[in-house]
Amino acid sequence: MDSTFMKDIARALAAESFRVVRFEFPYMQALRETGKRTRPDAPAVLEETWARVVQQLGDPSLLVIGGKSMGGRIASMVADRLAVKGLVCLGYPFHPTGRPGTLRVAHLKGVKTPTLVVQGDRDTLGSREEIAGYTLSGAIRLVFLADGDHSFKPRKSSGRTFEQNFQQAVDEIAAFCRAL
Repeated sequence: MDSTFMKDIARALAAESFRVVRFEFPYMQALRETGKRTRPDAPAVLEETWARVVQQLGDPSLLVIGGKSMGGRIASMVADRLAVKGLVCLGYPFHPTGRPGTLRVAHLKGVKTPTLVVQGDRDTLGSREEIAGYTLSGAIRLVFLADGDHSFKPRKSSGRTFEQNFQQAVDEIAAFCRAL
């Protein structure tokens, strides 16, 4: 939750008058406390963590949940069950690194929660070309950031800047949330 990316997204959305809450999964809390990196928690633990956070925040029908990479993936797995208003996934990991045949999309075929996925065009965990071949729910809106990687950073040769991609992501999130 303290990565530069997450801090900057939170600040930018707060500047757009949205209340933003960040939290850590247990394995990240342990890293903060011990300094030792461990494997991510089991999916059930990650999902339960999301459920607890949503419960603490109040009426889920007023909440838009989401996250970056795995945080967004886990949010997408609980959004319908928790009956939240919307879902935002930033750099969704459609497959593990280097394993494009191991897809993480089965649950995305039936998602009912209005969803925004903001993805770099050339994200190695799901590029525009790869995603075009997936069957996804009609509730999902995909936005691709020009020449962006998993962190939305474009190559210098593209003529696009990270700041442009970041601002486009913020603008898309704000418009999505306001439309809900």
